[in-house]
Amino acid sequence: MAENEIAIEVRDITKSFKVYLDKGAQLKERLLFRKRSRYEERKVLRGISFDVKRGEAIGLIGHNGCGKSTTLKLLTRIMYPDSGTIKLKGRVSSLIELGAGFHPDMSGRENIYTNAAIFGLTKKEIDARLDDIVEFSELADFIDNPVRTYSSGMYMRLAFSVAINVDADILLIDEILAVGDANFQAKCFNKLREIKAQGTTIVIVSHSLGQIEQICDRSIWIHEGLIKAEGPPKEIDLEYLDYMSRKRQELMKAAEAADEKEETTEEEQGKRWGSGQARIKRVRSFAADGTEQSVFRIGEDIKLVVDYTVKKPVDDAVFGVGVFDLNGTQCYGTNTRIDKVPDFVLDKDGTVEILLKKVMLLGGAYNLDIAIEQGEGIPVDYYRQAHKIEMISAEGDAGVFRIEHTWNFQR
Repeated sequence: MAENEIAIEVRDITKSFKVYLDKGAQLKERLLFRKRSRYEERKVLRGISFDVKRGEAIGLIGHNGCGKSTTLKLLTRIMYPDSGTIKLKGRVSSLIELGAGFHPDMSGRENIYTNAAIFGLTKKEIDARLDDIVEFSELADFIDNPVRTYSSGMYMRLAFSVAINVDADILLIDEILAVGDANFQAKCFNKLREIKAQGTTIVIVSHSLGQIEQICDRSIWIHEGLIKAEGPPKEIDLEYLDYMSRKRQELMKAAEAADEKEETTEEEQGKRWGSGQARIKRVRSFAADGTEQSVFRIGEDIKLVVDYTVKKPVDDAVFGVGVFDLNGTQCYGTNTRIDKVPDFVLDKDGTVEILLKKVMLLGGAYNLDIAIEQGEGIPVDYYRQAHKIEMISAEGDAGVFRIEHTWNFQR
């Protein structure tokens, strides 16, 4: 890569922080309780290197605490690395923290001048851009009010409007697009695409993989202070989702093991009721390849396996399953009677499998209710929140489930 093509060059940077265990807040406390000044050294970045070409957009992804935001702050020179070098070519504009560089008692207009000056613009240059900044922010009616009267969404509008109108060569953004209404977010994305097409280099930190895929040419996955992978966003995002899926699976298994140790019974918690002639013993979920797991990607098949015991035969038995979000809203429900499964009798212990095909529930956690009933809805064992699954997605669509669709414009 030719040197004049590189806008950002990061070489072997490391960064550590002192985390105090119990630091005294006052001088008196520090003198009397010196042992409170004990701290541990926490290494956030362990030697990462990457280059960003002029006009390229990259996304930094990774779990909380992996070093994404620290990397971005080092690029802005808010802080400096313990070792290693960072070279940036051109004017840098950043959106690191909501309201950073704004004075709460100054008006929006005054803050535009102050903030733009921080980015290196002269008063004459700011005068020429003022109308564009105010127009893009859609805050003309509030521009002379103190910014302490602004909502977080209004803060973001003003900060973003200033940052994209300073003709920066490099734009650094940290999660700030998570604030604001959907229409303004769409407007921001369109503007980012526009300035990227004009040759601006963009670095974004975001947990929204959909945002990364829409804007970025490349994703860099930072894990435990090191670069774990980098490449096209769709490929790296899938690797990251698979990793997070495995971690979530481990956490959910640990939570389930803890639940089994609890002495309080489900009946005491109001989670189970019925005649008790048959009893749901265990509920598990499996992926299409037969792997037992509780975390799935949108569109995957999910096989539920329900083990049950029988104390007394149940004539005209019915099995049912209900899917609920964490607010208790039912997303789906069915049973063997609705699905016209021939009548059957439960007279001995067994297992029932329910194959849910191409589950299109959107990202989030869902509780599954499993029920054994008799005849026309007489509960034998209704087990509320018998099992929990989690759906993960890189997309940003909203609602409960995804509807397959296409867009077609006729002009």
